[in-house]
Amino acid sequence: MQHMLLYASDISHTFDYKLFNAVDLSLEVKNSIAIVGRSGSGKSTLLHNLSTFLKPTSGSVKLFGEDVYTLDESKIEKIRRFKLGMIFQNHYLFRGMRARTNIELASMLSDSFIDQKVLDTLEIANLLEQKTSELSGGQQQRISIARVLAKRPKLIFADEPTGNLDKQSAHLVMDVLLEAVKENNGAMIIVTHDEEIAQRCERVYMLSDKKLELVS
Repeated sequence: MQHMLLYASDISHTFDYKLFNAVDLSLEVKNSIAIVGRSGSGKSTLLHNLSTFLKPTSGSVKLFGEDVYTLDESKIEKIRRFKLGMIFQNHYLFRGMRARTNIELASMLSDSFIDQKVLDTLEIANLLEQKTSELSGGQQQRISIARVLAKRPKLIFADEPTGNLDKQSAHLVMDVLLEAVKENNGAMIIVTHDEEIAQRCERVYMLSDKKLELVS
């Protein structure tokens, strides 16, 4: 069990209607998972359940051996700060700041450092002195991914991490994410509509008809 980073048991979530029911999922060191499914199936909600940002209606989520939704907020925040990396569909960059400052803030808060190799692979090293408001959507997405990876997270949760990118840039992002998983003895779950990107993960699950099922 020391290699199990995430274990979710009997997860269900309901808003005005039930999105999904009785989801079980486990994630080990150096493992990567993709979750696919139609829009509205609950993929993003499930990702938020697994990543401490939304308590499920029922079931439990264990991260690093701890049932996170039984912890107090200060302990959850510590896990988020030092162990989790969350890539949202919206970039949530500080728009009045330079790209470099956005990345440096994450590394300082987590007592880490910026990896030049990540900047080079994402092809953003020449963008660092520009304000994020001056960058294209795809460039902002790559800056936000570099900011997350500057934390050296053990668990990466990514919601459509390649959604704003062309095919070449999308695969560059996957190269960086999968390399980070390997180098940091971490793991990753991504939500994506891109079947080609999904197949680069070790396991692919489909969320459909309120159930999560392994497809490859």
